[in-house]
Amino acid sequence: VGLLFIYSASYRAEEGMLTAMTRKQMGWALAGLAMMFGVARYDYRALMGHAWLLYVGGVVLLLLVLIAGVKVYGAYRWLNVFGIRVQPSEFAKLGALIAMAAYLAHPSRRLEDPQTMAVVLGLCGLPFLLIMQQPDLGTAMTLLPMAFMLLFVAGVPLRSLLVLAAIGLALLPLGWWIIDDYQRERLLVFLDPGRDPLGAGWNKIHSEIAVGSGGLRGKGFLMGTQNILGFLPRTVAPTDFIFSVIAEESGFLGCLAVLCLYLVLFASGVRAAWRARDLFGRLLAVGMVSLVFSHVFVNVAMTIGMMPITGLPLPLISYGGSFMVTTLIGFGIIQSVYVHRITR
Repeated sequence: VGLLFIYSASYRAEEGMLTAMTRKQMGWALAGLAMMFGVARYDYRALMGHAWLLYVGGVVLLLLVLIAGVKVYGAYRWLNVFGIRVQPSEFAKLGALIAMAAYLAHPSRRLEDPQTMAVVLGLCGLPFLLIMQQPDLGTAMTLLPMAFMLLFVAGVPLRSLLVLAAIGLALLPLGWWIIDDYQRERLLVFLDPGRDPLGAGWNKIHSEIAVGSGGLRGKGFLMGTQNILGFLPRTVAPTDFIFSVIAEESGFLGCLAVLCLYLVLFASGVRAAWRARDLFGRLLAVGMVSLVFSHVFVNVAMTIGMMPITGLPLPLISYGGSFMVTTLIGFGIIQSVYVHRITR
């Protein structure tokens, strides 16, 4: 599904059968699948012994981005590794997940102790702040629901979690002075799309036109006018707004089919967590499901105008090598948890 609509979103008649983006994404998908099957055969419990190394490695990569990162569209989010552009924040998210899960699953951990919550928030907060510096608000924000779900599933008292959520909501207005100017403009355009229809509001307006014009069955493959005619720019159509392309060309029914596929993935992840052999496995599965769900929810809501534009890709569908590979590695971890489950 992803390859088909990346092809459509990047289609140019003169390029022939396969666009450059499609060829690259096929390569990343194959590499990710190979890693997924490799990780699935690996006993996930061994990750506990490497959790801190993976976490520190992710943090170091995030620091390297700030020092020697590649600037693309005004943001430093990538590193060039042997000529390949890599997005370290995607790998840092996996490292943070494994580290938080390992910490909470330690047999001596006292979950009712406030220090436990403080350490988890610190493990989440460091990569969060480093990713914010790139700046990449959307990716940073996905760490927060993941950390919250890990604390909840680990057994941290609900009262403590409610207090934490209340504090977070109370501090939310302070974010207005922390985020960059272009991010403030996105929020203002979300509230008033007519504020800058030819600038910051362009993608939002044409995304909604694409979704609405798709109707029940869509216009047909390669027949989406907002996409093919370039009203949705080719810089964003295959990535952040791939769901708009799906909606315009396959309609409501196509969107529903895609969301049902995600529902199957979520159910499989929850099933693996339920059948996990230990708390560490359960936390890994829940954390990965939380990450993917956050991406799907925000991307779809952004596309249909229910949330501000954040630049979060759609898992397994949007164009992007680092995100594709790390998502498949994450599913490999879930599969490993299920393979090593308690059999009844």
